[in-house]
Amino acid sequence: MTTDQLTELGFYTLPGHSGTPRDLVAEVRAGEELGLGAAFVSERFSTKDAATLSGAAGALTETLGIATAATNHHTRHPLVTATFATTMHRLTGGRFALGLGRGFDQFWTWVGLSPVTGAQLEDMAGLLRRLWHGELVLDHDGPAGKYPYLHQDPDFDEDVPLMLAALGPKSLELAGRCMDGVVLHTYFSDTALAESVEAVHRGARAAGRDPDGIRIWSVLATVGDHIAPEHRPRRTVGRLATYLLGYGDILVRVNGWDPAVLARFRADEFVQGFRGAFDAKADDRQLEHLATLLPDEWLAASATGTAEQCAAAVVRQFELGATGVILHGVSPDEVAPVVEAYRKIRPLSVTGLPANPGRLS
Repeated sequence: MTTDQLTELGFYTLPGHSGTPRDLVAEVRAGEELGLGAAFVSERFSTKDAATLSGAAGALTETLGIATAATNHHTRHPLVTATFATTMHRLTGGRFALGLGRGFDQFWTWVGLSPVTGAQLEDMAGLLRRLWHGELVLDHDGPAGKYPYLHQDPDFDEDVPLMLAALGPKSLELAGRCMDGVVLHTYFSDTALAESVEAVHRGARAAGRDPDGIRIWSVLATVGDHIAPEHRPRRTVGRLATYLLGYGDILVRVNGWDPAVLARFRADEFVQGFRGAFDAKADDRQLEHLATLLPDEWLAASATGTAEQCAAAVVRQFELGATGVILHGVSPDEVAPVVEAYRKIRPLSVTGLPANPGRLS
């Protein structure tokens, strides 16, 4: 195993849609061997349960940081979520961060749950921290819900970092107020990334917190020339088109893109009639059609080209204020050439960060 761990770099295990969760075994081992700093676990309600996958990643590794990015606070009882996090914290020797997110409002309505609000997230963050520090919580009645009795163990004094997957300025300011780290989104322009960092810092300053104490992870689609040409459109065009279905309005807003382009994309007959996620279900011909609907400017918010060009794009994320970069859309084996090139230009300013992706010191 390499001893020069790049704790400022991470990857998503099982990126996108995956029906083969056992692929995680090889991915986290390869990521640790490559020297990447953290594995991020997303959740889909099929074969990607965050708790199960996090436990597997923790058991299979010794140095790799692990974080959910993200799970949702209202799909589990607070005691279940708190227990998941404390179990991971002890299983990994402190390498785990619990990342929460909002998800899709429409989806929550479809399955009978209320949309997630900022007030709920802030309230839940407070509840979880109280439980992790051994408090007995009686008759709680707040935005996160009514709970007559919440308690884990009076001897607990667990320091589990909390992170928030966030896109818009209000969510980012909330993260600055009450979270330890932030995970941004793919396809953020340089301006959007810099403004997102400032929003986090603004929230921290308003709450009397140190803005430089919050870990901010950029998520950079990394699809270099070393990826086979036939696989690139699914990871660029297909992935961005999928995001536009769920997060389109906010992605357009934070990037300053033309909303008329998004409207034309959504009005397209093929887009309206397609069932499923483009990055999982679209064939080559359909991806070619989607490419005609997306401006090059939108797709350019990514790392493409040679391994050296991709590595330079990673460094640019740090120059814009990120304190971590998730190399998105690729497995550790696929991103190895970029990591090798990055080591040659690694900024001194991001060396020596903790392996836990929710901590800066």
